[in-house]
Amino acid sequence: MEKRPIPTSTVTRKITDIDAPTGNVYESVAIIARRANQIAAETKQELNRKLSEFSTSTDSLEETFENREQIEISRFYERLPKPSIIATEEFLDGKIYFRRGGNEEA
Repeated sequence: MEKRPIPTSTVTRKITDIDAPTGNVYESVAIIARRANQIAAETKQELNRKLSEFSTSTDSLEETFENREQIEISRFYERLPKPSIIATEEFLDGKIYFRRGGNEEA
């Protein structure tokens, strides 16, 4: 399967495409939102881990020194697509596993 590039800006979607996997647009949006939260948390942890390499114990609030590498790392993460866009693409491509909970009667 060909990997499509993820857009970095908002894209108009057909509601029928979003509700097709679940049969309910609200359930689909809830699944996408949960995945977006996971992606955002993972990205934040990754960014904090990379930026922690630059922190020193002598930093004070008055003196904050940012070097060029820190700035480039921050800019890289700012240019990434938003987590909601990534989650929507994953959902529409069928890459998100989800299951229904609760008591479903036959």
